[in-house]
Amino acid sequence: MLLSVITLSNAQEVKEKNQQKPEIKQEKSEFWKKVRFGGGINVGFGNSTIIGISPEAIYQVNEKFSVGAGVGYQYYKYQNYSRNVFTLSGLVLYSPIYEVQLSAKFEQNFVLGNRSRKVASLYLGAGYNPSPNVTIGLQYDVLYDEDKSLYSSPFAPFVRVYF
Repeated sequence: MLLSVITLSNAQEVKEKNQQKPEIKQEKSEFWKKVRFGGGINVGFGNSTIIGISPEAIYQVNEKFSVGAGVGYQYYKYQNYSRNVFTLSGLVLYSPIYEVQLSAKFEQNFVLGNRSRKVASLYLGAGYNPSPNVTIGLQYDVLYDEDKSLYSSPFAPFVRVYF
């Protein structure tokens, strides 16, 4: 009698174990392990008001080379003139050595306001990496046209932060 009780008990435990769902571990795929997110925020007050945000994502192809994309929005107001700028961008980053980052960034800007238009920019830049997640540098818009471009200068400082 005792033997049959133990057998039934063991059979019940086996049945319960089979009914339990196996524990599924959610690990990131190799692709997502190489994706980093970041972007920028800009705010300026004074003679004009500028408020903007530009999130980006990059894919780390290898230690030296990354490709990415971004979107952006900027509000600009000066006296009676205001505009909203929506941006789509593509980005290539190359680090020949750890401390240096070279970049090329194409932006297509859609300006909505008193003078709605599309404005393209192609920034070539160089920066210094004080840490693995931060780059500080200067870029130059090779498509700059004083009459059409969004900014008053083809040079633009930047700070990139990716996590």
